[in-house]
Amino acid sequence: MKTHKFKFSVAYADTDTGGIMYHGRYIEIAERARMNWLGKNARPVATDVGLVIRNLSIQYMRPLFLADEFVVETNVTAVGAASVSVEQKFVKNNEICAILTGTAAYLNADGRPTRMPDVLAQALGN
Repeated sequence: MKTHKFKFSVAYADTDTGGIMYHGRYIEIAERARMNWLGKNARPVATDVGLVIRNLSIQYMRPLFLADEFVVETNVTAVGAASVSVEQKFVKNNEICAILTGTAAYLNADGRPTRMPDVLAQALGN
């Protein structure tokens, strides 16, 4: 699957008193980028996507500041029978500011991990 790009601009509500983007906002913005990516790649093939975050890890390299414009680049790193792993880079002016890696499990209506529909796995792996 090609890289999905999600543009974002740091607003006042995203920052601490020093004008630096609060570390917790990276998770929220990454989620918006993932939902945008899923909507463009998975929604046409599965309307009841049951992907739930299982784990996340963030490496911060450079801070983002108030009014900074950046892009979250989302890439699939692995597709399993019941999970998908992604890497999301926060990039400003071709410089990586943070990297978030995570895995989402596919859950059934009972909240238990289950095999993804083949059509969904194929859509996520392209």
